[in-house]
Amino acid sequence: MLNGVHWIAGESVSGDRLFHANNPVTGERLEPGFPEATTGQIDSAVAAAVAVHESRVLFPAEARGRLLKAIARNLEEALPQILERGVLETGLPAGRFEAEMGRTCSQLLQFAETVSTGLFREPVMQSADLQREPLPRPDLRRRMIPLGPVAVFGASNFPLAFGVAGGDTASAFAAGCPVIVKGHPAHPGVCELVGEAITSAVEEAGLPSGTFSLIHGESFDVGVGLTSHAGISAVGFTGSQAGGLSLWRIAAQREVPIPVFAEMGSANPVFVLPEAINESGEEIAAGLAASVLLGVGQFCTCPGILILVRDENSEAFKASLSRELFQGPAGTMLHQGIHAGYQKGLQEVAERNGVELVGKGPTSSGSCDAEAGLLAADARRFIDDPVLQAEIFGPSTLLVECDDLEQLLQVASVLEGQLTATIHATENELADHPQLLARLEDRVGRLIFNGFPTGVEVGESMHHGGPWPATTDSRWTSVGMSALERFQRPVCWQGFPESLLPEDLSADSGSGIPFRLDGKWHGRPSI
Repeated sequence: MLNGVHWIAGESVSGDRLFHANNPVTGERLEPGFPEATTGQIDSAVAAAVAVHESRVLFPAEARGRLLKAIARNLEEALPQILERGVLETGLPAGRFEAEMGRTCSQLLQFAETVSTGLFREPVMQSADLQREPLPRPDLRRRMIPLGPVAVFGASNFPLAFGVAGGDTASAFAAGCPVIVKGHPAHPGVCELVGEAITSAVEEAGLPSGTFSLIHGESFDVGVGLTSHAGISAVGFTGSQAGGLSLWRIAAQREVPIPVFAEMGSANPVFVLPEAINESGEEIAAGLAASVLLGVGQFCTCPGILILVRDENSEAFKASLSRELFQGPAGTMLHQGIHAGYQKGLQEVAERNGVELVGKGPTSSGSCDAEAGLLAADARRFIDDPVLQAEIFGPSTLLVECDDLEQLLQVASVLEGQLTATIHATENELADHPQLLARLEDRVGRLIFNGFPTGVEVGESMHHGGPWPATTDSRWTSVGMSALERFQRPVCWQGFPESLLPEDLSADSGSGIPFRLDGKWHGRPSI
């Protein structure tokens, strides 16, 4: 049963100023109302998190793993309630919630396994050399420690996998940081249920209640108050460019600036070279349309730009793409804000000089229903108009038509930072144009060959990030096990006797954590 509460350091907390979620299919207001977090409630959550960090109780790997496993277990048990409420709040089908819960629990368990192996913690040690000339070298030992309390902003388009218990929360816990989550106001009921599962897991794992808090808020003030709080050490965010940059600016202007790891989406260009169209144009068109329409285009990896060369096959390819895009019914978007943003973005780009609206898919009467869209522009226009690179968050794509492969390369050269870029080509065709790969590698976080960008594997090798403005820092991923590196920092211990060293900095501790001592690795499995 939902109560319309925050979860602050183990306690359910209500409030007076309430907001409501709405069913995007029917427009119905959903009960109960949820409270706007007050300054005092934010202070309480952050103070409890700071106390947990200072106690070092989350530093041991065993404690982190115990917590992550307990969260996964509780979420699986709560799936029926989460699914029932989630369908009402988001319009997503039940199957989507089941799949997303599987991904969410899987990544929690993968982080638990990663933590147990000591991966990303590998200490580096240099023994003292008192005989070194002209100066002796002291004993030096470096380890990674958690940054401190992390503020996480849940995403709207993945209520579970990028929500309260999503990748940012899981990776922050894996790094040893207490977490305060601001739930997304479009699905506060899902947030409350997930927050309750995490709160119970903290208790079951024998950890202090301040390890986790969930606060609600519809107003911008709640996010500002959390991000600007002196006790917050880092921010994890998945959402719009406007939202991410707002938090980034607030964090940068603090008396003590902190990092904001914001994944802000991108247009994810897809390059289709002539031989690929000639050999499998219809297959590529079908796959591209499915990728654009997946989740009503509400994925940060939705392919929003398609680049090809005009030739004897390109018009047939465009016709195939149109047919595939426009054959299905309109889909329901997650909430009115996203729907309005999509309609506005599509109209603004369609009205740009030199842009043609090729067509739209079927319409329907639902207040949040969105039809597919296909736009087209000449490559010269695309190169001259940076506005055409803007992400339109929804089920549409912009076709950029080039005169030749040289102009296609020019298009690649003007792209801003992206999460992904995809190339459809024959192996020999791409081997003849290595400069395309080089240009794109400088501009993206993930390169895809003969596939589609939607679908982000959770694993050690995944990089879900990219150069500005796709993210605020291209060096980090928000998906995969290395996401926990965002919430750590190195500390060097110099000249300490063995008896005073932390366990992971003692070469004789028997902790099982791989370490590097005087240039040689110890405890690493051979490859």
